Amino acid sequence: MAIVPNLKKKYTEEIIPNLKKEYSYKSVMQVPKLAKIIINQGVGQAVADKKLADTAQEELTMIAGQKAIQTLSKKDISNFKLRKKMPIGVKVTLRREKMYEFLERLICVAIPRIRDFRGVPSKLDGKGNYTIGISEQIIFPEIDIDKINKILGMEITFVTTAKTDEEALALLKEFGLPFKNPKNN
Repeated sequence: MAIVPNLKKKYTEEIIPNLKKEYSYKSVMQVPKLAKIIINQGVGQAVADKKLADTAQEELTMIAGQKAIQTLSKKDISNFKLRKKMPIGVKVTLRREKMYEFLERLICVAIPRIRDFRGVPSKLDGKGNYTIGISEQIIFPEIDIDKINKILGMEITFVTTAKTDEEALALLKEFGLPFKNPKNN
């Protein structure tokens, strides 16, 4: 028997009934769900230092628990000393069990380690997706602070099947993302 992540179990047992009752969905299939989580890290300094992109790829692989891929530049930009197909970032897309495991680690372990944390902003993109910016990768316990040579930020995008931002916000609140109060936004 496979191990079911805690947040996946919470989604089926608690979140679906709560959202179904709150938004009066007729079917369980109408209830919005988390489709995928994309973690993206821009490494623009990799133009000067080639090892930086490789290091960022290794760190993101440790954080996500899945191999990260390097993103390459699409064209030449002489002002930035950038050539076509040079590595300028890393990304990883999480789905199914790994997505729920990462979300649980993010909510329970990483976010509480952020200094002066007062909640994440509740601004969605208009299509039911949410992106949070993290300024330091050292909030994740998988990263050894002594071994990093450059502090990098990252963007974490939550892609949902929600039709509106309101439904997506309700779904993410049910999962336990600590949003700021609207008056403090």
